Amino acid sequence: MSHTIPTVQSRTDTPLGTVWLAATPAGLCGLWFDGQRHLPGQLTGPTAWPEAPQHPVLRAAALQVQQYLQGARTHFDLPLDLARGTAFQQAVWQALLRIPRGQTCSYGALARAIARPAAVRAVGAAVGRNPLSVVVPCHRVLGQGGALTGYAGGLERKAALLHLEGWSERAAA
Repeated sequence: MSHTIPTVQSRTDTPLGTVWLAATPAGLCGLWFDGQRHLPGQLTGPTAWPEAPQHPVLRAAALQVQQYLQGARTHFDLPLDLARGTAFQQAVWQALLRIPRGQTCSYGALARAIARPAAVRAVGAAVGRNPLSVVVPCHRVLGQGGALTGYAGGLERKAALLHLEGWSERAAA
């Protein structure tokens, strides 16, 4: 993944832990929980993206994530930049955006939704690489039979996000 596009970052504390946010001129390009798998190296260290907590997209994202996690917001209204993924990943991420709040789907159903029914494992990998946790709702994808599986931010967070949206394990089984 090339990160030559000018990118800025900020952090915000949430009820589910610290969230790292990143934006390009095109929009929000990253939202990761602290410690999440696939957290970009540019968030810390000598090559870190510049901190810009007053950036309008980052400020809006921080506010909207807080509101969402407090139950005061049901959807996000942010410009998104998903251009750093492959064409396949972008297709999966766009399909994730079409899963309504409070509903879930399986990896197989997601593969069928992008007309790639045999690509279930590749779909799972693309879901795991989603750079916009919560905003692009990868937490709404469940394993076979409604099993709570796979979330780069941790299964506890996935369960918390689903419960916030009204999901219950009995309803999914």
